[in-house]
Amino acid sequence: MRVKVCILRIEGTNCELETALAFNRLGAHAEVVHLKQLTGAVSERERRNLADYHLLVIPGGFSAGDYVRAGAIFAARLRGNLSEEMEEFIGEGKPVLGICNGFQVLVELGLLPGISTTTSTGTTTSTGTGTGEGERAAAALTTNSSARFECRPTLLKHENRGKCIFTRGIEEGAVLKMPCAHAEGRFFLADERYIQQMEDNDQIVFRYVDPAGDYASYPWNPNGSVSNIAAICNPEGNIMGLMPHPERAFYSYLDAEWWRRKRGRRMRGMGEVYGDGERIFESILNHLQAHVYI
Repeated sequence: MRVKVCILRIEGTNCELETALAFNRLGAHAEVVHLKQLTGAVSERERRNLADYHLLVIPGGFSAGDYVRAGAIFAARLRGNLSEEMEEFIGEGKPVLGICNGFQVLVELGLLPGISTTTSTGTTTSTGTGTGEGERAAAALTTNSSARFECRPTLLKHENRGKCIFTRGIEEGAVLKMPCAHAEGRFFLADERYIQQMEDNDQIVFRYVDPAGDYASYPWNPNGSVSNIAAICNPEGNIMGLMPHPERAFYSYLDAEWWRRKRGRRMRGMGEVYGDGERIFESILNHLQAHVYI
């Protein structure tokens, strides 16, 4: 049986088709599903059940026009209409991927960064329960430091030590190139001491770097994210959010410098040369194919 991927959309999302094509090209069965199909607000023939899928993807775009905050309305609809189904889905260890706007949605839901905090009374509480109430106070994806929409190529250094199931097929220290396109992508923590906790939990997946592989400020860090963070996962490693778009770097020819980078790239099938974004899709599919979900 092929891996079944649910790519969830509402009004304003985009890149769902490109994301589906990427998964399908690698042998998965990806389906673009509207939120109403999961909540039952459609005909019986069009209904879908989240439990029938092995992977949930929330794509990029400007869901609901990004009114209030980027991803806030999409997150509110999920919380109000699909919270039990998502809790069961995640509780089974099934993976969730949020790309760009999807990353914003996962933070609004409180699923990322998903770290625990200790209150002044000594009580330990989770900020990743899915309610979103505690997490919004701990983390956010806010307006870029440049105060403008940033659409540019970014270089991402893989820093995860194996916790994140989306990147286990990528060697630690590898630098990948993917484009970003966002106005609210600056990862912000109300208390930057949580950065060390995320480091200890192996939750930091990618950081922005310059061509030498060093941490650098704008334009290499396009949004001013704290600690150059471009992607994180939850403590369990089955939920990942990243701001750059891997689906826009699936083939090498999608890169403006594709001809220079073509030599040495991996090829499959009819001789297509794959780009850096393909490695994320391949990593998660390999993980799923090796586990009990299939």
